[in-house]
Amino acid sequence: MTAYRGRFAPSPTGALHLGSAAAALFCAAATLQARGTLVLRMEDIDRPRVVPGAAEAILDDLAWLGLRWDESPAQGGPFAPYVQSERFALYEAAIEALAARGLVYACDCSRAEIARVASAPHAGEEGPRYPGTCRPFGMQKRDFKRPPAVRLAVPDDERARVTVHDRVLGTYTEHVGHGTGDFVLRRGDGVFAYQLVVVVDDLHMQITDVVRGGDLASSSARQTLLARLLGGTPPTFAHVPLLVADDGSRLAKRDKLMPLRDHRDAGRDPRALVRAIARAYGHDLGDAEAPLEALAASLDWSRLPRESVRVSAIVAR
Repeated sequence: MTAYRGRFAPSPTGALHLGSAAAALFCAAATLQARGTLVLRMEDIDRPRVVPGAAEAILDDLAWLGLRWDESPAQGGPFAPYVQSERFALYEAAIEALAARGLVYACDCSRAEIARVASAPHAGEEGPRYPGTCRPFGMQKRDFKRPPAVRLAVPDDERARVTVHDRVLGTYTEHVGHGTGDFVLRRGDGVFAYQLVVVVDDLHMQITDVVRGGDLASSSARQTLLARLLGGTPPTFAHVPLLVADDGSRLAKRDKLMPLRDHRDAGRDPRALVRAIARAYGHDLGDAEAPLEALAASLDWSRLPRESVRVSAIVAR
């Protein structure tokens, strides 16, 4: 049996917020319950959006919440580095491996061109779907209109029909080719896409379980397919419901009471905050003095709500 390896992977684009804290908390509790290894990876691949000092602040806030890591950028580990911007060679090697099997191609289509095709009559109802205009050319050099992106040529056969295992949403099967079509692995400006780097990192770090926010659930099928095409085993997912305002609208990271640091600066007991988060997500820990350990002991994914969680369920306590 493969040893349990759970990971939390925040992006240092701002302060850690309550929604991410909830995902981190359940990631840590699940790993503790399985007596596994808890990994923190910093996803800073999109360098222009990185906020100076945010990575250190996130680690500091998570430590205040009571989370301790077995492997992280701070202490290292057997799969270092744990910062995406230091792992470019791995991503390039993955693209080269896919190219050797004819599974990627260069694409110089603009967003406007793709949108025009997607808005044509009978173009489909799944949203903008890349029609594969550049697929016949593969990776061959030609007279590009603009620096080309690299797209995955989603297989036309049954390989594109993947089964996703999700502890919260259940097990389901999806055909990746029927969604957005061939998706980008590296943008035209040279930035590696999230869909590629997260898969490569999870495979390289031997991650078995991923707990993350529900807004990322739609990418699970693509990542499962890509992991299999790279010869690896995709992780089991658990998508934690998003936090929303009381009127049901989406919350931004900077909304009042969302940043974890605000609760810390206000003198809130981190144990009380952990208990409030757990309660909002279906796990009443009472007055447990060691709430993370109590959550690990009682964690039951079937008790998590399937709908979004109102932020007032946490901040009002």
